[in-house]
Amino acid sequence: MADSDSSTPASELTTEATPAAEEKGSAARQLLGMKGAAGETNIWKIHLQLMKPITWVPLIWGVVCGAASSGHFVWKPEYVAISLLCMVMSGPCLTGYTQTINDYYDREIDAINEPYRPIPSGAIPLPRVIVQIWVLLIAGVAIAYTLDKWAGHTFPTITVLAIGGSFISYIYSAPPLKLKQNGWLGNYALGASYIALPWWAGQALFGDLSLKVIILTLVYSLAGLGIAIVNDFKSVEGDAQLGLQSLPVMFGITTAAWICVSMIDVFQLGMAAYLMSIHENIYAVILILLVIPQITFQDMYFLRDPLKNDVKYQASAQPFLVLGMLVTGLALGHAGV
Repeated sequence: MADSDSSTPASELTTEATPAAEEKGSAARQLLGMKGAAGETNIWKIHLQLMKPITWVPLIWGVVCGAASSGHFVWKPEYVAISLLCMVMSGPCLTGYTQTINDYYDREIDAINEPYRPIPSGAIPLPRVIVQIWVLLIAGVAIAYTLDKWAGHTFPTITVLAIGGSFISYIYSAPPLKLKQNGWLGNYALGASYIALPWWAGQALFGDLSLKVIILTLVYSLAGLGIAIVNDFKSVEGDAQLGLQSLPVMFGITTAAWICVSMIDVFQLGMAAYLMSIHENIYAVILILLVIPQITFQDMYFLRDPLKNDVKYQASAQPFLVLGMLVTGLALGHAGV
């Protein structure tokens, strides 16, 4: 950064600094698997990019929410270590598997929408992609089995969740079902994978996974459907060309943006209403207060230009959604649901 008394004109400083800043930002987006990325030649960075680390965060957070809602998590080294292992299963392994297999089957769409992605750009050969898919899947299921053993489950709940979630990921991306071809069904499958599945894993690891929690998190996943819709805006051109019925393709950009934010807000407020019904009023009020800034950012960024501001919106508004998930988990744990 230049000193304030430098004689260099501000315009020259801007001109010189901008390319370097853009290059640095582009490289970071490449590594995280975000759009607007630069090319990458390091094969291990390319493997990581296929796993889209930025998408791990909701799944890792879902494990935290499930552990909180179990009511049995305690802050001691063994519990922290085993919860971290569960996060590795949900994030790097199984979400990485999901993202890699999605890129594998979406290579034709990505050639239109995001030609810089590793597969359509030719930066990584398909056999390496297939190996990565299998390694991540096997590692995730193996960790799930280990977690079941630690928890002393007579029925391998977490292993079944891992296999079931991986199957949903497969049919979401792969023909002939390819759930993502249907905007509603595909986005709900994705939303449930973001919220319900890791929540169930965290809850089963430290407590009992009850039918009530399963139903509540499946309903909460309708807010996750709204999150999933955000990802469709960047692909609307390729989806339209290849006949995929995403919500922006079916309803248009503006209507789909309103559907997206409405799903997120309505089902969070619905969860706040449920917390009030079980007399967890303080948690309900906190959840409502978290929705307010979320709505503000929705209006500031997403509703005005969802194509341009999708990443900015996700960075500003979605932290309030994930904090709301934790508040809900703590409330359920406190209530003993």
